[in-house]
Amino acid sequence: MCKILLSINPEYSNQILQGTKKYEFRRILPKRTVDEILIYSTSPDMKVVGSVKVNEILMDTPINLWQKTKQHAGISEEKFLAYFENKETAFAYQLGAVKKYAHPKKLSDYGIQTAPQSFVYI
Repeated sequence: MCKILLSINPEYSNQILQGTKKYEFRRILPKRTVDEILIYSTSPDMKVVGSVKVNEILMDTPINLWQKTKQHAGISEEKFLAYFENKETAFAYQLGAVKKYAHPKKLSDYGIQTAPQSFVYI
C-alpha cells in the first residue's frame, strides 16, 4: 500500500471531505501506485485534515479528462483548463472513501517539516 500527502487548497480539501469533489487533478504522478491520499489543507488551515482512498487514476488529454470528470470535478472548466495549459496529458485521482480527522494533524506528526509542492510519500 502506498500513501502520499498532497497539498490541497482549503476550497478543494473541504469539498473532498464533504464528498462533493470526486476527482483530484494533477499534472504529474508519483512513480508508485497510490492507494491513499493524506489531505494537507494549505493556508490558512495548514493541517492534515483527513485522508481519502484512491479508486482509480485517470489519464487523458485535458479536454477528454474534463468531459469524463466535470460533474464531480469541484472546479470550474476555466480553472481546470488554465491548470493544464500547454499540457498534453492530464491526470486525475478518482477519490473513494473519505475519512475526516476529528483532530487535524500537523506535518511534524508525519516527520515532515514543510508542505510539499507536489506530493511526498508517507
